[in-house]
Amino acid sequence: MAVLDSKTPQGDIAQQWENYKNNINLVNPANKRNIDVIVVGTGLAGGAAAATLAELGYNVKTFCYQDSPRRAHSIAAQGGINAAKNYQGDGDSIYRLFYDTVKGGDYRSRESNVYRLAEVSANIIDQCVAQGVPFAREYGGLLDNRSFGGVLVSRTFYAKGQTGQQLLLGAYAAMNRQINRGKIQSYTRHEMLDIVVVDGKARGIIARDLVSGEIERHAAHAVVIASGGYGNVFFLSTNAMGSNVTASWKIHKKGAFFANPCYTQIHPTCIPVSGDHQSKLTLMSESLRNDGRIWVPKKKEDAVAIREGRLKPTELTEEERDYYLERRYPSFGNLVPRDVASRAAKERCDAGFGVNKTGEAVFLDFKSAIQRYGKEQAAIHGNHNPSEKEILELGEKVIENKYGNLFQMYEKIVDANPYKTPMMIYPAVHYTMGGIWVDYNLMTTIPGCYATGEANFSDHGANRLGASALMQGLADGYFVLPYTIGDYLSQDIRTGKISTDSPEFDMAEKAVVDQIDKLINNKGKHSVDHYHKILGKIMWNKCGMARNAKDLADAAVEIRELREDFHKNVLVPGSPKSKNSELEKALRVSDFLELGELFAKDALHRNESCGGHFREEYQTEEGEAQRDDENFKYVAAWEYTGDPSTAKLHKEELEYKNIELKTRSYK
Repeated sequence: MAVLDSKTPQGDIAQQWENYKNNINLVNPANKRNIDVIVVGTGLAGGAAAATLAELGYNVKTFCYQDSPRRAHSIAAQGGINAAKNYQGDGDSIYRLFYDTVKGGDYRSRESNVYRLAEVSANIIDQCVAQGVPFAREYGGLLDNRSFGGVLVSRTFYAKGQTGQQLLLGAYAAMNRQINRGKIQSYTRHEMLDIVVVDGKARGIIARDLVSGEIERHAAHAVVIASGGYGNVFFLSTNAMGSNVTASWKIHKKGAFFANPCYTQIHPTCIPVSGDHQSKLTLMSESLRNDGRIWVPKKKEDAVAIREGRLKPTELTEEERDYYLERRYPSFGNLVPRDVASRAAKERCDAGFGVNKTGEAVFLDFKSAIQRYGKEQAAIHGNHNPSEKEILELGEKVIENKYGNLFQMYEKIVDANPYKTPMMIYPAVHYTMGGIWVDYNLMTTIPGCYATGEANFSDHGANRLGASALMQGLADGYFVLPYTIGDYLSQDIRTGKISTDSPEFDMAEKAVVDQIDKLINNKGKHSVDHYHKILGKIMWNKCGMARNAKDLADAAVEIRELREDFHKNVLVPGSPKSKNSELEKALRVSDFLELGELFAKDALHRNESCGGHFREEYQTEEGEAQRDDENFKYVAAWEYTGDPSTAKLHKEELEYKNIELKTRSYK
């Protein structure tokens, strides 16, 4: 077992990034014209990186399986993006954002990367405003902020409940400019199916044209993986249905270490599962917890009556409601971090206080906020004795301005008006903190192969704070990778074009074709979704919100057996030489079935609870996560050995020189 080197610069953490930039090798503009870079994934991380690299002068090829980069799953992010600009004058700073992020990740992230993220966060906002992103503004014209879980300040910039969409359109516009200049070649409806490594360096990819079925070779001097997370290993998640692990898993099988796969985020604010017919879950933004209060009935009989339709939630008085987050965590209340809020909701529902038909939902109530805002607006308009009707009308208007599209989305899905009756929410799989291991430069253990955004593991530890995903994706794409990749590419100015006519490309293409042929010719009896749903149930029941040693060991065995059955009995109809969505799914589920076993192995080896990784054997008397810093204060980076069950563990020891390591508390 090797101890991994993060290649973090020495010296004061506040000067590391500046010193790094001052001392790296650069590529002169004339030489950039002779260097090619492939970017896989065109969400915020990939789109920002592609646009910036092309602007710098590199020749860029982008690949996405969607019909447009605008369809990347980044578009679904709702609540906002964090940045330490202290517009509210409430005490925010770069250090506080750094501290909150490390603490929120339960002290399982790398200090140097997180500090750099906090440092460049303010630049992101300026960049996006310059692009025309319509952030919300206060009455005086300044950018507005709101709070998110795990912090005591307002640092989240937002555009109603569609922040991801607006930011992605900014990156997409920047990409389009480079496409029109000829500096970006955009390959939509293409999926990367393997990476090509020549003389130990990443030199290209094998991709499949999802319309024609053609297998293509693409060469470059470096490859950037920005393909998002792997939450769909659970089948039901808030991710787009096409989100997958294939790009990350293929580079893992070629030598890139996979770090902390068990660190998966359960988002507390999702529309509950309504039945077996569902193929995905819908996220309701964490920003709603700014104004919504979470509760369940104090009495079990009231919860039963609500479940059976004999009682409406609006009929319960304040004294009959248990605002359990406010009760348990008075300092942070409804704005505790996601892992804490999710476990608390599960605990109440498991105890019998759930409020929907399945007993797996809690209320998110805006009545107090509507009344508060209504009275405030009435006073602003000089009405100091408003009627109840006027208060409600004015208050609902404020809520509509802040969250209108979210309320509309909820009503369309659930057929209930959240202005009049509380929303019902329950935790669901959302984001993955684990991912490809990268060093300070965002390079994987394959030289020349980089991973950015959710595809890497680097910034969030064991739990991501809300509104930090957009921050990391854009920080990596706009401000970090364009520097770090230049240092590596400075060694390639005399290399010349990378040829696709090499034994390495031949072998990689043959492996892809053989896998496709095997799936098409399998002639089994079960659909791909049949296996994906079974995998999802194993993952949710045994590797989900709470885990224990027996379940994890059983899960690893069950996933292995399911994988073997998949390769014997899966049925993939159609031809590989045309559009074939079942073949696409089969290739992705094949990778999920390998990742799932490594996920269980990683969770089983980590005998502690931290962030989103909650082992039932390791909890305090109050049910909180119990870390073991003496034995598990490290990044677990797994090396592929041919089989997930025999993956080799490498450790990156985590050092905390700028933050005191202590028990995380939000009470």
